[in-house]
Amino acid sequence: MENLMIGPKGLIKKQEFVRIIIQSMHALGYRKSAVCLEAESGILCKSVDFESLESHILNANWDDCIGALNKLKGLSDETRASALFIVLKQFLLECLSRGEDALALEVLRKQVAGLWMGKEKVHNLAVGLLFLKELGSNKIDNGIIQEFRKRMIIDLENVLPPPITLPERRLEHLVEMAVSAQVDNCTYHTSDAITLYEDHHCGRDHFPSETVQILTNHKNEVWFVQFSNNGKYLASSSCDCTAIIWKVLETGKVTQKHTLKSHQNPVSFVAWSPDDTMLLTCGNMEVLKLWDVETGICKHTYGNDGFIVTSCAWFPDSKRLVCGSSDPEKGIYMWDSEGNEIKAWKGVRMPKVSDIAVTPDGQHLISIFSDKEIHILNLQTNAERVISEQHSITSLSVSGDNKFFIVNLNSQEIHMWDVAGKWVKPRKYAGHMQQKYVIRSCFGGLNSRFIASGSEDSQVYVWNQLSSYPIEILSGHLMTVNCVSWNPRRPQMLASASDDQTVRIWGPNCF
Repeated sequence: MENLMIGPKGLIKKQEFVRIIIQSMHALGYRKSAVCLEAESGILCKSVDFESLESHILNANWDDCIGALNKLKGLSDETRASALFIVLKQFLLECLSRGEDALALEVLRKQVAGLWMGKEKVHNLAVGLLFLKELGSNKIDNGIIQEFRKRMIIDLENVLPPPITLPERRLEHLVEMAVSAQVDNCTYHTSDAITLYEDHHCGRDHFPSETVQILTNHKNEVWFVQFSNNGKYLASSSCDCTAIIWKVLETGKVTQKHTLKSHQNPVSFVAWSPDDTMLLTCGNMEVLKLWDVETGICKHTYGNDGFIVTSCAWFPDSKRLVCGSSDPEKGIYMWDSEGNEIKAWKGVRMPKVSDIAVTPDGQHLISIFSDKEIHILNLQTNAERVISEQHSITSLSVSGDNKFFIVNLNSQEIHMWDVAGKWVKPRKYAGHMQQKYVIRSCFGGLNSRFIASGSEDSQVYVWNQLSSYPIEILSGHLMTVNCVSWNPRRPQMLASASDDQTVRIWGPNCF
């Protein structure tokens, strides 16, 4: 039985397979069925070695327990020491509960100290035992002692390796790994409808690869487009000095809600508040304005006519916002939604800010300084790290999971960087043409799986993060595509803005 292999490829040991099934049945609460399977198969969930250890512990046969641990084969010195430390700690506690202080002290000095667990750990154990003694540990009744022993058995299960013990919920872990691998290998993954009854696969026919609607309400080049966080709205901004708020109907059709007309110059950037009740708009030659989404009324204008904002971002509380200026003396400002200044980073030594973003968790402020430097500021610790690119950066976008950000470069590449972890080599996505001053890319799909970008060649390029080569090239626009946005609640909906004065909505060919 031990060496009998099962499965189409003969990779699975039957005994191991049945054993983890029995463990899973216990974990799910099907104890009677688990016991029945053990009896029918002759395979025990717990190994003979661990059954023996458990029996010694419950019956307080400490010498036998220690002897059994010392005889176990295949244990590293560190693992054996950790297991013995757990056993001796329980033994010391029970010695104190019986008033055998001298024996406890002898075991602590000779056996525990000899395990090389580190002076600090042994010292903490001694202090803890002394504290229990002062509290009157000799009053611990037998019922509590038995509970301590059961907890100790669980601690041993977590220390001892297979096949002596099984990792907790092993079957669930294996199934999740298998499903995760299928998702990772799903090039067009846009559906979270995962079932164990069949292999997971998302086809191209459910991927946004066809134009399903063309929005023609702008009267000049469309420079920016972004879906709201709840996916129910879309905002676009244009060289015609307006921004438009669109509503996404349940059917997927997009209709105009408001035209925002207060700007005197082209509007190049918009940003939705996290609660989607407010919208920020700004431009390279314009001030920053805050709009009420429901009414379309301008609530605040930040700064004055001389305050030119390049980009802006919200904090997750929808009460604070930050904006950057290409004028070094203006720098970066933090405001509240009522129009009050909270903080400013400015001065003659402050470099110009070409783009800015806040991670969705509000922990990091990412700024593009002097075209080639990326500054990542931890807003809790004030720690900052700097990444330098060799080519000018045209735009910045952060993933919804707070882990990564991408920058567009005028070298016709997109680089993806880690936000808060170790320094990493950037992953490069190439293939599109980018010569215009600003072309913006975005993360999209489930778990920010895809990267989409506009291009100078009038096409939209889409990459799966795992590949540096595009999986889709979407054609339809007649001029440069300046910006793209993925609907965060509809993974099969993508929007793009172009110099051809249109916004295109992309969906699957079965949309």
